[in-house]
Formats: sequence, C-alpha cells, structure tokens
Amino acid sequence: MARKGLLLVNLGTPDAPETGPVRRYLREFLSDPRVVDIHPVGRWFLLNFIILPFRSPKSAHAYRTVWMEQGSPLLVHSKALTAAVGERLSGEYEVELAMRYGNPSLPDAVARLRARGVTDFTVLPLYPQEAPSSSGSSLARTYEVLSGPWDVPNVRAVPAFHSHPAFLDAFTEVARPVISGMRADHVLFSFHGVPERHIRKSDPTGKHCLASQGCCDALTDANRHCYRAQCFATARGLASRLGLEPEGWSVSFQSRLGRTPWVKPYTDVVLPELAARGVKRLAVMCPAFVADCLETVEEVAIRGRDQFLASGGEDLKLVPSLNSHPAWVDTVVRLVRESEAAATSSPAAAAAREAPGRVG
Repeated sequence: MARKGLLLVNLGTPDAPETGPVRRYLREFLSDPRVVDIHPVGRWFLLNFIILPFRSPKSAHAYRTVWMEQGSPLLVHSKALTAAVGERLSGEYEVELAMRYGNPSLPDAVARLRARGVTDFTVLPLYPQEAPSSSGSSLARTYEVLSGPWDVPNVRAVPAFHSHPAFLDAFTEVARPVISGMRADHVLFSFHGVPERHIRKSDPTGKHCLASQGCCDALTDANRHCYRAQCFATARGLASRLGLEPEGWSVSFQSRLGRTPWVKPYTDVVLPELAARGVKRLAVMCPAFVADCLETVEEVAIRGRDQFLASGGEDLKLVPSLNSHPAWVDTVVRLVRESEAAATSSPAAAAAREAPGRVG
C-alpha cells in the first residue's frame, strides 16, 4: 500500500513585517507570470522600478498592524488548521502545510513528506474559487516540484470548493452569530480581485465573461472556470443559508493593484456608497479567504472600517474567516476523503485494479 500524504497549500506570507522580508516575498509573488501576466521585460521593469521600491515599505507597515506573536495571521491560522486536520487524518495521511510563495515552501514540505515514505500525494489548494493566479499557480508549482525526481509519484488535486455544501455551511456557522449580534443592515461579500483580462482568458467562448451585466448570474459551460462567476455562486449560497433578502447583500472585489481594469465593483468604492444609501451597520464576509490575513484584517477590518465610518456608517464588523474552526476542519477532511473516493471509483482506477501491471 502506498503511503499517503496531504499537502495543504496557501498563497504565502513574508517571514517578518519588515521591508526586507516583505520585499523578498513580493519579488517571488509578483515575478510569477500567472500573477502578473505581461511581457517578461515589462514585468521586470514594473516590479523593480515601481512596485518593490514603493510598495514594500507600505506593505511592511500594514503587516506590522496585524502581526501576531507567532507570525503573520495567515501562517498562524494555517498551521492550526494543518495540526487539526493532521490529528483527524492520523493513520490515513501524513499532512503538511506549504506556501506557494515564502515559507514553509513547497519543496521543503514535499521533502518532509517524502522523508516519511509518502508516495501518493493529495494536494488541496486552500482557495475556494479557482483562479490561474492562485490555485492554478499553486498546482503548477506543486506538479513541478513533485516531478523533479526520476520516479514521479501519484498525485491528485482536490478541486475548487466554492459551492460545496460543507464549505458554505461552515462559513454560515461562523457568520450567523456575528451578523445577528450586530443586527447588520447589510452583508457585503468582499472577494479578492483579479484583472479583467484574467477573467476573459478563462472564457473558452470569448463571448460570455464580462460581456453583460448578468454574465455571473449562473454557472454555465462558458464560465465554469471563471473566478468572478464562482465568487457570485459562493455569495448566493451563503446569502441563501443566512436567509438574506436580495436587497440585504451585495458583492464586491478588493485588493486591486495597478491601473489596469480589475473585476468590479471595487470594495473601496462600494463602502462609501453603502453608507450613502443609509446602511449603518455593515457586516463584511471575505469568502475567498479561508484564513484571516492582511487582506481581511488590515484591508477590511481596519482600513475598510475607517472608510465606512468616515462616510457616515456607524459600525463595520469583519466576519472572521474559517481559520481552524471545527466545522472547517470537518470540511477539509470531507473534501480529502471525497477526492480519494472519486479517484478510486473512476473507470480508469477500476481497470488498473483489475489488470495490475498492464501497460497501454
């Protein structure tokens, strides 16, 4: 029997909230052509002459406002999740955490699993919605690392879980007491943004995505891999479970970078608009993140709250992410077991079992 390993992969974090470590992290992150998908010369110029000199000190300051005693929030919560999942899957899987950028690195995590005799790998990218710049890049790098040795191990990837009932139920369990406790007038689902060109490149028809106001109203063959459409599907699922009226919730996108168009509407534009409409008590959920991080704590709970209050709102509360909540731990375990069950019950797997050693 092959020994099984589980890689939980998140995006990454700097090693310290200082300009040097943040600069190294941003260099690795923004050098990825799946993240900044422009000509290599243009990417190099943009990174070295514009982004790194100016953004590194600002980002380091932002990280200092949220840094925890044990490290960045993303790392702390991801480690706690990994420990809890490892305990639940003890005897079934060896479990390791890896970051696409920064530490713990993917090569180091894979090496630790290999040292424990793992030859069968399951990879769970910790992004509910799929995007080339997050799950796509993480999987591509994982496959690259795993294919380095002469003998390539068996690898399976857990697919995006944006509409999985267990994921939606877990986030609902976290959100309901916050929303009811503050008597929220409105719930804003704020997702991480991506450039509009990324959305269009994921549309095989070239005619559906961003071509109409209602292009994300339902998942179809044309937009099944569209990040924006999956975000709206997540929001609809959560709004339904939370019993929100149509006028009681909305969707926005945060964290845009540069001057090129990113998916809309923008969170920092929507916040003052909601205050101007008379929303006084606003709950914000960030269902693109399964662990609280710079984008949730600093961007939304600190800067977003200040902006909303300055615009006339009375209160803004961030709904905590899933972090290592027991319902989320249950969900991760379920996703892994479902992925293995689907792989072992496929026609190809059945044929392999019936004809061991057969080639072709």
